Amino acid sequence: MAKSPEELNQLARRLKSFHIPGQPLILTNVYDGCTARLIASIPSTKALATASFAIASSLGIDDSTMSLGDNLIGVSRVAIGLRSAGKADALPLSADLMDGYADPAETVRQAIKLGVVGCNIEDVDNSVQPPRLRTLEEARSRIADAVRGAREAGVPDFVVNARTDVLGFEGTIDDVVERGQAYLESGATTVFVWGVMKRVITEKEVREMVNRLDGKLAVLAQGLTLEVLQQCGVSRISIGPTLLLKALKFMENEATAILEGKQWSMGW
Repeated sequence: MAKSPEELNQLARRLKSFHIPGQPLILTNVYDGCTARLIASIPSTKALATASFAIASSLGIDDSTMSLGDNLIGVSRVAIGLRSAGKADALPLSADLMDGYADPAETVRQAIKLGVVGCNIEDVDNSVQPPRLRTLEEARSRIADAVRGAREAGVPDFVVNARTDVLGFEGTIDDVVERGQAYLESGATTVFVWGVMKRVITEKEVREMVNRLDGKLAVLAQGLTLEVLQQCGVSRISIGPTLLLKALKFMENEATAILEGKQWSMGW
């Protein structure tokens, strides 16, 4: 049965409370009903979050071409897995909504209908090729729209993890901080920063961003250990599609061994 806005907002409030500088929320991103059920059943799991690349892969499509409808199909499967684990009333669900699509407010409202109480929204425009970095004002407005959409849906404590890809467009840490502060002022809970496949963020840079963004920093577990990132004072750590990529590599190796008639054991 669908949850009421009040029930969803309680989950959103819980999700928001997990974002503590130095005691970060750690998310092992899921991408289908099977992984959602598995991760939800692990006692130390506090919340579930999707990764758009992994969701797209689970649907057999590319991240760059995944429509909002496709994304929501993937999120709905994750929600089914969460319910199947008996954890839908306890574990908040956050969805990677890419750039928010055409209308971030409506995108968030549709996600909330699936039980989502938080999201990632990035400041890159994926509707053009190659993708472009949105202007600061445009990106800030879209974060505000997402927050408004959640409020209109009756979930005012909805968590927006505002991702900036400015480092992938020759930006600096100063640019990250400028954008991050603007997104926080627009209602975001945290600012998500990564190297956008161009470089790995250093410990020095993480500490600087934590200090200048009052600890409201989310990062990808890449290049630095979880312990170091905790010591730096971040509020949120995710692993993106890492589990999917590891699982696919394992499956490829095992399937190749079987199909080529090599010695193989089920190993159960």
